[in-house]
Amino acid sequence: MPGLLRRLATTGAAYTASSVLSKLFAVFLLPIYTAYVSPAEYGAAEVMLASVVAISIVIRFGVIEAVLRFFYLAEPDEDPSGRDRSFGDRVIRSGFAALAWSATISALIALPFAGPISEALLGESDASLARVAILGLWTLTLWELVLTILRLDERARAYFTVTSLNVIATIPATLYLLIVEGLEAEAILLGTFGTGVLFLGWRIWQERHRLSLRFEPALLRRMLRFGLPTMPAELSLYSLSFIDRILIVRLAGLAEAGLYALAIKFAQGMNLIARGFQLAWPPLAYSIADDDEARRAYSLVFTWFAAVCAFFVVGLWLLARWIVRLLAAPEFFESYEAIGLLATGISLYALYLVLVVVLGRTGRTELSLPATFAGGVVNIGLNLALIPALGIVGAGIALVASYAVIVALTVFFTQRLFPIAYEWLRLGLLVGLAAATVAAGELLLPTDGALGLVARTVLWLAFPLVLWFARFPRREERELIRSLSSPAAISARLAEMRRRGAEAQSADEARGAHAPEVLEAERRDEDVAGS
Repeated sequence: MPGLLRRLATTGAAYTASSVLSKLFAVFLLPIYTAYVSPAEYGAAEVMLASVVAISIVIRFGVIEAVLRFFYLAEPDEDPSGRDRSFGDRVIRSGFAALAWSATISALIALPFAGPISEALLGESDASLARVAILGLWTLTLWELVLTILRLDERARAYFTVTSLNVIATIPATLYLLIVEGLEAEAILLGTFGTGVLFLGWRIWQERHRLSLRFEPALLRRMLRFGLPTMPAELSLYSLSFIDRILIVRLAGLAEAGLYALAIKFAQGMNLIARGFQLAWPPLAYSIADDDEARRAYSLVFTWFAAVCAFFVVGLWLLARWIVRLLAAPEFFESYEAIGLLATGISLYALYLVLVVVLGRTGRTELSLPATFAGGVVNIGLNLALIPALGIVGAGIALVASYAVIVALTVFFTQRLFPIAYEWLRLGLLVGLAAATVAAGELLLPTDGALGLVARTVLWLAFPLVLWFARFPRREERELIRSLSSPAAISARLAEMRRRGAEAQSADEARGAHAPEVLEAERRDEDVAGS
């Protein structure tokens, strides 16, 4: 169990670090974006970005989910004692071929209809913006697959490097298009996807020996039988952060959609946690062979991941006003009203990711659809009822309610298939303390000025102490926390990291004469050890 948690923490930290870098750049560039882009144009760009993700989910047909699962399986006649590496590469090869053809054909079909697509999504015909989004559809679909390969190999450092370089290249391109060329919504989309094409080509070249445009029909059919049922569920789930934007455009206008999109950007602190966990957790969770060990691990991870989410939700809720004042133009200030709600909804989504792995483990992936479909119905109904009266706050309430329904139903389904002893009393204590902390801050502390900022920051940072004195950590966990946080333990971990870095550098210098296949294997091993 400790080994699994270390692997999860290590790979999750690497994946989260790349997301942190991306979101930090995005957040600190918001003053420039909001100075050069109107709320309506910002709303149009974000609606298009959300549409790209939603359509990408459809044309992936659950292939990435199938690759994640099948990579850890073995052909019975090839390797009865464990996973055969060649079978894993066959899975990757067929998955890439399927997505390459699917993305290309979908983009070619969509291009002639760019104008009507823009009219349907934005209420106005902007074919050029829709064409850029279609380019993004092709890029994003294949980009997710090539990054999945790094996750499967647990090459955390390589993942961090390629995603970070992509972010760094995107920034000057976007600023040039925004400031020099005078583009608005198009600058955001072109900066995001234009540079992405170059890095996608780089990753494909690096993995060229494992990729192909030809797939194995029999293997692909098996993968689709597993992955296809996850696609409607994933789309239903994502629709919760997609349909609300469309409804806001129709019921409240593009400017209100721009405020909502900015609130989502500021709630990205939760998305960072969710994204890093989403990338790190499934490969590790599926790699646990023993069911009893898996049950213990899933329960422990659920509890402590909920605690991490609660900490950041409390912070975003208490400090939302100051975040917006610091990083956005005045006309975007009202976006703060939805930040806390959106952070709560994203944290519930992150907890759903822990639960949905159980369905993948049992092979009953089709059961995720009823839960996500029910959440989608609740989301649409509440948005229609609340947006006209409450605007973006109504959309935030609808998001929280719909994710709560999804989590509750997913727990119900998974407990019937793979019972897990979740720590409901501890989780109830956590939720109660987080709600009480937020309520105390909102009711008792100032809503502006330096005093309000300092007081709310102190309250937020005191939240872990509240959990500690409320006896949220168990005795053995308290002892582990004390040992890990001691200066001696921290120094030992830093020394170990330096030692591994020196060994990795020596290995780099010694491998010049090795064959390409050996180099590739050594590089993966090094990334796993060095991460």
